[in-house]
Amino acid sequence: MRLTIERNTLLSSLGHVHSVVERRTTIPILSNIQLEAADGVFSLTATDLDIAIIEQAEAQVSASGATTTPAHTLYDIVRKLPDGAQVELEYSGDQNRLTLRSGRSEFSLACLPKDDFPTMAAGEWSHEFQLGAAELCRLIDRTRFAISTEETRYYLNGIYIHVADVAGVGTLRAVATDGHRLARVEMPAPDGTADMPGIILPRKTVTELRKLIDDVDGAIAISLSDTKIRFEFGGVQLTSKLIDGTFPDYERVIPAGNDKALEVDAKVFSGAVDRVSTISTEKSRAVKMAVGPESLVLSATSPESGNATEELAVSYGDDAMEIGFNSRYLLDITQQIEGDVAKFLLSDAASPTVVLDANDDSALYVLMPMRV
Repeated sequence: MRLTIERNTLLSSLGHVHSVVERRTTIPILSNIQLEAADGVFSLTATDLDIAIIEQAEAQVSASGATTTPAHTLYDIVRKLPDGAQVELEYSGDQNRLTLRSGRSEFSLACLPKDDFPTMAAGEWSHEFQLGAAELCRLIDRTRFAISTEETRYYLNGIYIHVADVAGVGTLRAVATDGHRLARVEMPAPDGTADMPGIILPRKTVTELRKLIDDVDGAIAISLSDTKIRFEFGGVQLTSKLIDGTFPDYERVIPAGNDKALEVDAKVFSGAVDRVSTISTEKSRAVKMAVGPESLVLSATSPESGNATEELAVSYGDDAMEIGFNSRYLLDITQQIEGDVAKFLLSDAASPTVVLDANDDSALYVLMPMRV
């Protein structure tokens, strides 16, 4: 194998795929990235056995071939080369070495046989549809903060994506919860999602996918099988296993009888929570909301640091009440509000609170209270 490729092109492709590779693994081949060159196309493949990413880039290929080499070492070398440099890669099967040349620099990297590199068999794709990159970003960004990190409840370690019937209209929903807060975002279901089974997209896949589609315009092709999902766009293909588990009945968690409506400027509220929570202890991060007619007082108390209060003007016409929340969770949710006004639907100090964007009914958040 022998090829020449521009450094920035190579760095971009390596940046997309190398982060899938685990830094600590007991299987040596999984520390490597597969490189393959043929017909003017350079392909890079990385996998951790749960996710596989293939990215293709244009290159001047003078000899076809393939090998595998340490992913993070190659990425670090290319990252440190000067901007705009030409990179020559040459693999000699005799010495089982990959030689990288750029300017006056030359590196020789150990290789492992391509035949040892695992491939992720997809199986039959039962559903295929397309989703705009901006729409997929929105589904991810507005829900992933609520993904659980508790490994024992593995079925919560991802985003649950499914099609629901809302007033006779097919609706694609993304839901995430960690037991303390819940995020639900919906959009019209795209063609091809009818009868689609509910799937749980793993947390690591969500992270890698979000990085890949950051600069993508246009549609992303999505394919589903019983156990895997594939995303394809612009020379990139990401295939991932799905979480094999049953997502809980989240509808039971969303309260329907919260009749006390509080409306507040979302940015002003978020800033005030951030300031007041500076005082709260690192462990509880508790902030108390004292709600009264047309006013809201935020307060936090810490035995070590003292106390803080801030009063905000709000729209509220019900009985006065006090309720406490984890400030971090409160900020995570209010930062998802894209409109000017955040709407809180309250019941009492011990019941879950619903948070909405007053100008956008496609997103709904539920937050469990704390004792303060």
